Amino acid sequence: MIKILSLADIITIINAVLGFLALLMVFSNQIQIAASLILLGLLTDGLDGVVARRMRKSRIGEYLEAIADMVSLSIAPLALLYKIYYDTVFSQLYLQLLFAIVLVFSLICSIIRLSSFSFFKQKQFFFGLPTSASAIFLVLIAFFKPDIWYILPIIIILSLAMISSILFPKPGLKVNLMAAIFILATILLDGMYLNIAPLLLLTALMCYIIFGPIYLQFKRKRAGIGVEDTHN
Repeated sequence: MIKILSLADIITIINAVLGFLALLMVFSNQIQIAASLILLGLLTDGLDGVVARRMRKSRIGEYLEAIADMVSLSIAPLALLYKIYYDTVFSQLYLQLLFAIVLVFSLICSIIRLSSFSFFKQKQFFFGLPTSASAIFLVLIAFFKPDIWYILPIIIILSLAMISSILFPKPGLKVNLMAAIFILATILLDGMYLNIAPLLLLTALMCYIIFGPIYLQFKRKRAGIGVEDTHN
């Protein structure tokens, strides 16, 4: 069984392990460590794709990636959010129920997104918001802790965006490297200097979510690619 694993698969398994360790840290009330482990998982999630494109691909790679991403990019960030706002919602039953419903909805959208990803895979763009982008957004909440009533609609919007038919551009090598630098800075600085690193990462992410589809649509129009060509 071990022989069928490629180097990319091993990196993918490390991603899942980091997500599991993040869950343990959430249960131990080590919020910042949990957030850092999830962000490290995001880095390995990007790395396994780079390695898979340059080296041998395995037959189980896509299945492993979906399972690992479910742990590190969906379950772990949602558990982190629940822990952060537990004291806020605990004393109000209706709010606790509402928060749980929103988190479950996000989980369901992640399951749909990750299980169908291989069927809609394209070289130049993503169908729907990547799970990794949603995960980064949710983890960054740990650094800023906005009011719960701001968080609930954000989670719903991100969840709907994941299963939408909106096209998001696939970042190139330079953009991915810049994102990796922002993520590493967020992990290493850990909220220092007025949260400048997570603030920069959040700003870049919001630009991608808001302007990415607009840029891609403009680029495709210039290339003369219609909507019908997207599904072929």
